[in-house]
Amino acid sequence: MSETTSTSTAKHESLRRALSRMIDEGMDPHQVLPSERELMQRFNVSRMTVRRAVERLAQEGRVYRVQGAGTFVAEAATISKSLHLTSFSEDIRARRMVPDSRLLVMEQTGADLTCARDLFVEPGTALIHMERLRTADGEPMCLENVWLPRSLVPGLLEEGHPQSLYAWLEQVGAMPETANQTIKATVLETRQAELLGVPPHFPALQVERVTRDPRGRAVERAVSLYRADRYDFRLTVTRERRP
Repeated sequence: MSETTSTSTAKHESLRRALSRMIDEGMDPHQVLPSERELMQRFNVSRMTVRRAVERLAQEGRVYRVQGAGTFVAEAATISKSLHLTSFSEDIRARRMVPDSRLLVMEQTGADLTCARDLFVEPGTALIHMERLRTADGEPMCLENVWLPRSLVPGLLEEGHPQSLYAWLEQVGAMPETANQTIKATVLETRQAELLGVPPHFPALQVERVTRDPRGRAVERAVSLYRADRYDFRLTVTRERRP
């Protein structure tokens, strides 16, 4: 990375943190942020730096934009998930909430055909399967099932439920770097609804994800069910220019 690029990144990241603190320390949901010009003057930065910092906040779900009106503080009741590869805990902390998880299942199992296909292993290969109920400020948000090749996570079953799975994967040299995700609407079955504290057939978002580490190895297959009343996904799309 060049010195110029590094400096630019440092400036917008520093501004992002400053704006995040400003939101945490005194701004209410739906309160408008200062204008671009005000932020440029207050923090002595360029318009591009302001826009990049605000864009990151929008991707994190901290703010939202209204065309012609400005940028506003997002309501904390809904957790907005961007398409950046982040953990559940990181998403929740970005919303000024406390993440936690309750381990429901932790076991060794053999890879079925779907896991074998997604993790590029032979059927029957030893996997570690975890089912966890993820919460924010004590409220159920997500029911998550994860499968990992046991050969890539030695000692995980013996050590027990890690506080942060991604942090644990980083320690053993299998840090998630990229992922392919599929998101679809669904409804919750009776057990799933009971765990998430909602009625049966309640709407949910089902996210299937296969994660790879920097070496390109498939390290995780996850199927997560998010309460549709408390979670949304945000992405930026652009229109392709035709010649």
